[in-house]
Amino acid sequence: MLSQGRVVLYAFFSRLLPFLRWFPMSRAGLRADLVAGITVALVLVPQSMAYAQLAGLPVVYGLYASFVPVIIASLWGSSSQLHTGPVAMLSLMSAAALIPFANPASDMFIELSVMLALMVGILRLTLGVLSLGAVVNLLSSPVIVGFTNAAALIIGLSQLSKVLGVPFPRTESYLADLWRVIGQLPDTHLTTLAFAVGAWLLIAWLRKKQPRLPGVLVAVVAATIVSALIGFEHKITVSTAQIADAGILAKLEQLDDAQKRMAEITTELAGISRLAGELEQDGDMDAVAGAAGVRSAVPMLEFEQAARKRDVTRLRVELHGLILRGVEQPTGRLLFYAELPDGLSGDGRRWRLQDVNDGQVSLSSGGDVVGVIPEGLPSLEVPVVHWDLVLALLPAALVMALIGFMEATSISKAIATSTGERVNANKELIGQGLANIAGSFFSAFTVSGSFSRSAVAARTGARTGLFAIVSAFAVVLVLLFFTEYLYHLPQAVLAVIVMMAVFSLIRIKPLVQAWQVDRVGASIGVITFLATLVMAPAIANGILLGISLTVLHFLIRTMKPRAEIVARKPDGTLGGISANRLKPMSEHFVPVRFDGSLTFVNVAYFEDIILEAKSDFPKAKVILVVGSGINDIDASGEEKIREVADRLHKVGVWLMFSGLKHQVRSVLESGGVAEQLGKDAFFPDKETALRILLKTYGGVVDQGRPTGEPAGASARA
Repeated sequence: MLSQGRVVLYAFFSRLLPFLRWFPMSRAGLRADLVAGITVALVLVPQSMAYAQLAGLPVVYGLYASFVPVIIASLWGSSSQLHTGPVAMLSLMSAAALIPFANPASDMFIELSVMLALMVGILRLTLGVLSLGAVVNLLSSPVIVGFTNAAALIIGLSQLSKVLGVPFPRTESYLADLWRVIGQLPDTHLTTLAFAVGAWLLIAWLRKKQPRLPGVLVAVVAATIVSALIGFEHKITVSTAQIADAGILAKLEQLDDAQKRMAEITTELAGISRLAGELEQDGDMDAVAGAAGVRSAVPMLEFEQAARKRDVTRLRVELHGLILRGVEQPTGRLLFYAELPDGLSGDGRRWRLQDVNDGQVSLSSGGDVVGVIPEGLPSLEVPVVHWDLVLALLPAALVMALIGFMEATSISKAIATSTGERVNANKELIGQGLANIAGSFFSAFTVSGSFSRSAVAARTGARTGLFAIVSAFAVVLVLLFFTEYLYHLPQAVLAVIVMMAVFSLIRIKPLVQAWQVDRVGASIGVITFLATLVMAPAIANGILLGISLTVLHFLIRTMKPRAEIVARKPDGTLGGISANRLKPMSEHFVPVRFDGSLTFVNVAYFEDIILEAKSDFPKAKVILVVGSGINDIDASGEEKIREVADRLHKVGVWLMFSGLKHQVRSVLESGGVAEQLGKDAFFPDKETALRILLKTYGGVVDQGRPTGEPAGASARA
């Protein structure tokens, strides 16, 4: 009894604390996890910084997201080799969801990123606790493939500006922004491009020639060293008084004013939403009316915000395309000219305008680097919740929760096919949910399972989730001791890391295969792909459209299941007379196959099919429903059978069934329909029914009805 009790207790605690299954650990297993963890960390560090940049955050937040969330997910997930942390897809979706409410990298933007992670975590945890992992089935394979392909293109091409060293405009249209980036090709910073191409070639070469080496880390280290040695970054900040060109100065002032006004509008909109929410909570009519009055100012502010954003985009592109020359003054400071006056010589550098803020102008004659990364671990802080924005961000949070869960479970199941490990989808939801919730208290943005890092873990022999904890502590060491060495890392190299990761996700073959099986479903996948591209940066709308079309397609198929008049084919089986060009078995009875549940959504279609059969065969005395494909029936279905049978009976036609399943037959018997039709109206299978009908009618009109099997005979499909 004691031994049995221990088994029960262990089973209970292992469900509550999944990491208990790691123990006891062998020395070989511990060694394998240590090696796998260190190897994954070599990929995790540069990837996390790249994905933070993609999410619109300072790179250090990628390291924050690679610490606590990684540990929590490994302890409470069901897969031993799934690595959780920043991923490209959710990073982009996070940035896209938040850009309308705050400027990237701003304090407000960081707060919203953390809040969004908290929301995603709560949604995932709720789904897991309620065992609703099956909700991911709403994402059909063509929709997933279409969305993933579009998102991969969006993510990859969004990094093009960093590869070229030109600004990336952020407006309501991603495609228009991308076109503006392409239009800046003549302004490409060649050294930045050289770093990007060099990193790409180095990583690709190492993957082919030295696959055991961490190519990403090698490229990062090499690029950082070269960048430091050549002085790749060269930036200065000057006052607007040092810009000698009046036309440029005017544009800088316009840009500064537009950016200030955008920040003011963002603050005003947040204040309006907060005040309206407080008034609506009061509940009385005056407060509600006051809230409506407050919200009336929102459309005009949003219109102005969009106009200002367009102005900022235009001015940034125009100013970045200008090349300035610096001329040293007797005082030692530089004056900058678009065209050098006669008799003056420049400082030998080509300066580009980067930004302006409150009269201070940022200029660069080099490339962009990561810069200063704060040293130390993230502090424990309760996430700031902007209640006025919760409802606005809820759709994006829900989509991110589903997409992230789909990624994590598909990765886990793919790995499990080779390891034989059983993956529990609901446990993964709980683990991923807890990871995001806990991470939000340590300044982490949204995380999920990573395919590339999980693949590395599986390839290097990880045995338990301990490997992920090892990788997290490697990140801790970087945060504590090595951040200063990453200062000179070119941002173009991080952009290449993102591009190489996401372009590998693009798959065309699944859509081609889907087209051969289900053209409507494949078309929905293509529509999802195009819609995601067109709707970007709001890419969540693309997959929501795909889900809506999938559900609609399912409902239509459910409302109109496969139904046809059948006859014998040359091989003896039954087939549709129209599809197979078959002759009817008799003009006196009509076998109709109905492959679908008889429920409220399709009973009208059932009625139409039966009455159409009677109309096509006016001499028919029996309509036989081949019902082996009817798996379920509700009250509406039962009532419709009763109505149709009555209508047919009035014109001398009998309604009969063959092969009904037990659960369907039971409903008809309990509702009295079986008694109404008579026991002779039910046949155990289609062959028995056809044999009796052919014997009874055989081409001769008989005013009676055939004798079927006893009502209590067991039904066969």
